[in-house]
Order: sequence, then C-alpha cells, then structure tokens
Amino acid sequence: MDSALETIYARRSIRKYSDRPVTDEQVETVLRAAMAAPSAGNYKPVSYVVVRDPETRQALADLHTYAKMLVQAPVCIVPCGEPGKTFATQPEFWVQDASAATENLLLAATALGLGAVWCGVYPVENRLGPASEVLGLPPGVIPFAFIAVGWPAETKAPRTQYEASRVHLERW
Repeated sequence: MDSALETIYARRSIRKYSDRPVTDEQVETVLRAAMAAPSAGNYKPVSYVVVRDPETRQALADLHTYAKMLVQAPVCIVPCGEPGKTFATQPEFWVQDASAATENLLLAATALGLGAVWCGVYPVENRLGPASEVLGLPPGVIPFAFIAVGWPAETKAPRTQYEASRVHLERW
C-alpha cells in the first residue's frame, strides 16, 4: 500500500500522551505540512499559536470539556482564522482553509510517529471568547481548534471507516 494511504489510515485521535518532549523541529514540520494545505484563492487566512507552557495548556483544557488531554500533551497548536484575510465576498472560507490545514497537521504528526487530536473550538460561542483571551488573540482573529500533540501513550489500530452505503453515484 502507498505510504500516504498508510498514514491516512493510521491517523487516529490520540488522547493519552507520554512525557517525552516534542522537538521544535517536529513542531515546525507539522506546521509546514499545515501550511501546505490548499487555501481558497491562496489567501492563507490561517495563523498558528504554539502553546508549550503548562499553565496555558491547563487554562485551555479548562475551557473545553473534551480537551482535558492538553494538560498531558507537551504541545497544543491552535490554528486561528483571520476572515479579514480572505475573499471579501466569502469571509467564511477561512473555515475550509483551517480545516484542510488541521488535517494536514494531524497527518504529519502521524507520519512522524506523534499522536494528535483535534478538539473543536469554532463555532462554539462559549469557547471562542475565553480561548481568545487566554491566547491574547487580537480582534478579528478566531481560534479554530486546540490540537494536542505529543508522543502517544496509547495504541490504536489503523482503519478506514469506509461505508459503501454512504456513497451515491451520479445522484443521491
């Protein structure tokens, strides 16, 4: 099987991490992959906050019911959208760009042997303001997700989750 497909099938949501550190080079590699994602009109309206500080990771975990693993993971990466940096007529396209970038980041982490999990922030109103405050985001910058990154302390088998019944040919 092609190694790209193996990586895609191996990507799983990892929620338990060892205390092994993630290097700056590994963080840069996953960010390079994120920034290689397609961007509508090539506007690139996504920036990233890399959080290593344990107190900040704790503060983010406290904001999100399903992101408690941020305390354990040594790195949290927060893709942030800037609607003002995309099509004036379609400012919401930043969400598509952030989604593609996030998936690339997750796949790159898997390819490096790291574990990661995507914890959605946008569009949940009660997460947006508090996350922006913790991260010191300027006005007009929207936190999209918290991505825990670290060395997995759990193993999950590769899978595709393919369901033929969800595929419609030519028409629904």
